[in-house]
Amino acid sequence: MNDFGTQVRPGVLRTPDERFEGLPDYPFAPHYLEAPGGGLGPLRMHYVDEGPRDAPVVLMLHGNPTWSYLYRRMIPAVAVQGWRVVAPDMIGFGRSDKPASREAYSYDRFVAWMLAFVETLDLRDVTLVCQDWGGPIGLRVLSQAPDRFAAVLAANTLLPNCEPPPDGAPGWPGAAIEAWIEACRTQDDLPVAELVARATVERPPENVLRGYQAPFPDARYKAGMLQITCGIPVDASSEGLEANRAAWRVLEGFSRPFLTAFSDGDPATIDWEPVFQRRVPGAAGQPHARIAGAGHFLQEEQGPALAAVLLDFLHRNAR
Repeated sequence: MNDFGTQVRPGVLRTPDERFEGLPDYPFAPHYLEAPGGGLGPLRMHYVDEGPRDAPVVLMLHGNPTWSYLYRRMIPAVAVQGWRVVAPDMIGFGRSDKPASREAYSYDRFVAWMLAFVETLDLRDVTLVCQDWGGPIGLRVLSQAPDRFAAVLAANTLLPNCEPPPDGAPGWPGAAIEAWIEACRTQDDLPVAELVARATVERPPENVLRGYQAPFPDARYKAGMLQITCGIPVDASSEGLEANRAAWRVLEGFSRPFLTAFSDGDPATIDWEPVFQRRVPGAAGQPHARIAGAGHFLQEEQGPALAAVLLDFLHRNAR
């Protein structure tokens, strides 16, 4: 594949639309808005938008190396029940634009892009559903615009603060996280489909794995998925650490409903489950769920089960 039709302008790549044709269980019409790209110019950001436009919003945020495709088995089940489901692709992922340089990405920029997305669509009465990086990014957005959020469902996610228990997770970051960061820091290419497959209990079908690979025709498109991992706060000098601690202070005053739904097969995040339950007032008395038969990407392996937990949460807290 050459650059023709894939380079929007110098330094910005866009995955060709044909890469997304015929993906299993992903029939959703694309929607786009522009996010500020600084010196790169406006960046096109893709999102799924299903259900009544005037209904309460369920904002589903993916992590790395996935995109809104991860939520394909949940979106219809929630939209048909009357909620507006919005599932964006972060800059550098999915059908969104992909700056080609690693220097274009940082943890704070991912937060700024997502905050701009929420403000541009003027999303309100939002139930945030966040997994993997959807938590560190989405919860930071919530901390900056708390009045826009009505509830949170946190699934296999975290908000790193480099604090000892009980305020932080024990042993953070641990050898596995440090090895993952080092791999992303030193490699120019990683196999996206295989990364997803390795983090599941049962290997997804090959046509599904092709869906996760679709946004990344080759290594040039992977700067964002490699660099985002390098932004995980792991020590006192990390970018975003103080902002994360400030976000925790907001969460410690967040009394709106906060539910955890972690899986039974994700050692990378499970230690954060009790931290959320203990520190967020809105988590008290909630029927926190443990989803069986799933690894890190529980939406992929147990999407209907997670959708059922989400719908029960939405119905119980409908205003």
